[in-house]
Amino acid sequence: MDVSEVLIAAPMRIEAALISSAARGARVRKTGMGPARSKESAAVLAAEQADALLVLGFCGGLDDASVPGEVIVADELYAASDDGHLEELVACPPAGELLMLLAGRGMKVRPGRIACVSRLALGQRRATLHAQGAIAVDMESVWLASGAGTRPFGVVRVVLDSPSHELLRPQAAAGALRAARALRNVARSLHEWSPAG
Repeated sequence: MDVSEVLIAAPMRIEAALISSAARGARVRKTGMGPARSKESAAVLAAEQADALLVLGFCGGLDDASVPGEVIVADELYAASDDGHLEELVACPPAGELLMLLAGRGMKVRPGRIACVSRLALGQRRATLHAQGAIAVDMESVWLASGAGTRPFGVVRVVLDSPSHELLRPQAAAGALRAARALRNVARSLHEWSPAG
């Protein structure tokens, strides 16, 4: 499949720029951070012609084994109930295809559940979300899911920080560079993705 047939949702401007620079011809849409902007963007994405919708960007890792640059392929998403959201569970059927696509490309890749939150998850909140079964956290994916409609919907996130690599620590800059390289590597790989219907 041509990468132009996949619609890519990137919440932040920096994510969109990294993806666009690595995946020439990709249809990247900057959707904005957080639930409200994501819900608005989902309605716009739903009206665009495409064969699949893929959310790409950064996330927070939730366990001590998670490091910046690790790639998380979501098999399920849910909205965290401690933010007052209904804990809806959204499946991501292309997870297996995406895992196979990204394996063997020099990146740490693993599947798992992503918790979606309205505010940054730091400290004890990371541990709480991890105890509920999530391995990563973001602020958009579950609310962008409706933009897929009946099309395949996938989510690939790259860990930017984790319990052992918090953003405010001195080594954060090196971790951010690793995460940026991994995101570009993921984007380059999309030329070979042919999502099943």
